[in-house]
Amino acid sequence: MNVTSPSFVNKEMIPKKFTADGADVNPQLDLAGIPDGAKSLVLIMDDPDAPRGTWVHWVVYDIPVAAKIEENSVPGTQGTNSANKTKYHGPAPPSGTHRYFFKVYALDTKLDLAGGKTKAEVEKAMQGHILAQAELIGLYTRNR
Repeated sequence: MNVTSPSFVNKEMIPKKFTADGADVNPQLDLAGIPDGAKSLVLIMDDPDAPRGTWVHWVVYDIPVAAKIEENSVPGTQGTNSANKTKYHGPAPPSGTHRYFFKVYALDTKLDLAGGKTKAEVEKAMQGHILAQAELIGLYTRNR
């Protein structure tokens, strides 16, 4: 499985539009090679470079299997991010350049969890159900 974006190249800068300094909307993600038998997708976006440990920017589960996650969309059930919100929270590093991982998982089941679950709760529910996974890494530095 592979995930790319028409908005930025893997390991290159995320445009301001998709950050807390811009429109704060999610970028489009294009998915290829989703395995047969996949029943749902999960998307977790996080920043492992945050000063106090990994900052979770977006958790979405029970995403219908499709080749694209549209820009500025809510493709499935949203979980709770590190800002304690159930929405996309774009990059906003306090200093330096941070890496933002868009991780997509193809599952052999739908999780059927209530909205607002944390990354840890979703990861626990996914155990034993992951058919494939892929990631796209974007970078962002604030210009102050």
